[in-house]
Amino acid sequence: MKTIVICSGGLDSVSLAHKVAAEHQLVGLVSFDYGQRHRKELDFAAACATRLGVPHHIIDITTIGRHLTGSALTDDVEVPDGHYAEETMKATVVPNRNAIMLAIAFGLAAAQKADAVAVAVHGGDHFIYPDCRPGFIDAFQHMQNHALDGYASVSLYAPYVNISKADIVTDGAKNGTPFAETWSCYKGGMRHCGRCGTCVERREAFHLAGVEDPTEYDDPDFWVAATAGYSAEEVK
Repeated sequence: MKTIVICSGGLDSVSLAHKVAAEHQLVGLVSFDYGQRHRKELDFAAACATRLGVPHHIIDITTIGRHLTGSALTDDVEVPDGHYAEETMKATVVPNRNAIMLAIAFGLAAAQKADAVAVAVHGGDHFIYPDCRPGFIDAFQHMQNHALDGYASVSLYAPYVNISKADIVTDGAKNGTPFAETWSCYKGGMRHCGRCGTCVERREAFHLAGVEDPTEYDDPDFWVAATAGYSAEEVK
C-alpha cells in the first residue's frame, strides 16, 4: 500500500511514519504550517523524512490559520496547563484542522497515485478533539469516496484511532521510533514544558507503556498531579 503519512513531527505521527515504513510502502510525509506557535515541530517532521529516506512536503496554510482565531495554538491565547479532560483544554482546539489537512492530503495522494493517507489520531484525542473521533474518520472516508469517484481510490489509514497514546509508545518502540527526535509541546520552547496537555499526556503514556521517556521536560513531575483524579470519557 503506497502511503503518504500526515506528519506533524510529534510522537504519534512519527511513530506512525515508522510503522508505515515497516509494514507498507511509505512514499512521503506531508506536514502543514498553519501558523502554530510550536512550529518547531516541523523540523522534527523533516528529520523523520530524511531518516526514512522519503520526500517531505510542507504545505503552507498560514493564511487559513490566521482566520482560525480563538485557539491557543494559533492565536494570542495562553496555552493551558493540565490534563486533557479539563474544560480549559478546549482552548487548544483549532476548528476543522484535521478536515482541512486531510482534504489537502487526499488531493496530494490522488495526484501522486498513492493508495492511502495515514493519520495518527488516537483514542486519547476523542475527548477534546471532535475531528479525531472514529465517526469523523469514517465520515471523511465516505466523503472522499464521492469526491474522488472515477478519478482515484485513496484509503484513510488511521490505525491508532481506537487505541491509547501508551499503546502508540509501545508500537513505536517496536518499530524503532527515536522518541527523542519527536516534538509534542504546544508552547514551543527550548524544551518540553511538561505542563501543557500534550506534555502531560506524553509523559503519562511512557509511564503506562513501561518505556523509558528520553524527553527533557522543564517540569518532569507535574504530570503526576495533573493526571490524578482524571479519566476522560471516550467520545465516539
